[in-house]
Amino acid sequence: MPQKPIKETIHAKGMDIGIYTTDFENEFISLTDIAKYKSDDPNDVIKNWMRNRDTIEFLGLWESLHNPDFNPVEFDGIRAQAGFNAFTLSPTKWINSVNAIGLVSKAGRYGGTYAHSDIAFEFASWISPEFKLYIIKDYKRLKADENSRLSLNWNLNREISKLNYRIHTDAIKENLIPPELTPAQISFAYASEADLLNVALFGITAKQWREKNPEAKGNIRDAANLNQLLVLANMESYNAILIEQGKSQAERLVILHDLAVKQLQTLIEMNRKILPQIDNNQE
Repeated sequence: MPQKPIKETIHAKGMDIGIYTTDFENEFISLTDIAKYKSDDPNDVIKNWMRNRDTIEFLGLWESLHNPDFNPVEFDGIRAQAGFNAFTLSPTKWINSVNAIGLVSKAGRYGGTYAHSDIAFEFASWISPEFKLYIIKDYKRLKADENSRLSLNWNLNREISKLNYRIHTDAIKENLIPPELTPAQISFAYASEADLLNVALFGITAKQWREKNPEAKGNIRDAANLNQLLVLANMESYNAILIEQGKSQAERLVILHDLAVKQLQTLIEMNRKILPQIDNNQE
């Protein structure tokens, strides 16, 4: 199966609820998983929720606040029908009618209906206020874990950078920034996504690195510095997004290389600005 957007799982009263993000800012929670708390037929539960006039009003308000392409004319037509016995509305019909971005219908093994966290919590309240509290509790746990990991990475980066401060010269900087891609590299078909990332970040494949460093222990990534490893983690996540967008390997190589250059330059400049202050404070 192709790589997917960054996906996590939260847990509430023994149930697993999928959550994913494609931009690391907006998170989408599975309404299908939440609905299973109420019924073995989650699609019908979601459709019943969307029949309510209050639900339509809430969804329309959310879209008007967050979606510049929201179609208010179609929304007015849906709102006028909401509440009548014959009124039905599916997530797909809502998305297609008003250009909605707050709900997402996904196919495949990890498919189902997902909603922006704002909307998902509203849906959970309709399912069960108690169940919603369990969801929010584990969602907060997930966010706390993420913040802890980010803080740990930053502190580790800062401490190691202190030790390496004296070697941050222009000559070293040039060696840390990936070389320009050649036309041959761009057109070459790489056998693995790992080597695609290696070329984008280091300028060579794993095999080429081993040939140049026959006595070295480990592989090309074992020899990477902390900044390169931090950028590599970002590249792996972004590559998954580019794959889902249908970008070709050549297109992704160029985009990922540009990302690597920009992020490494940013990290190096951050070290240059921050570390002199740290060094002076320690003298």
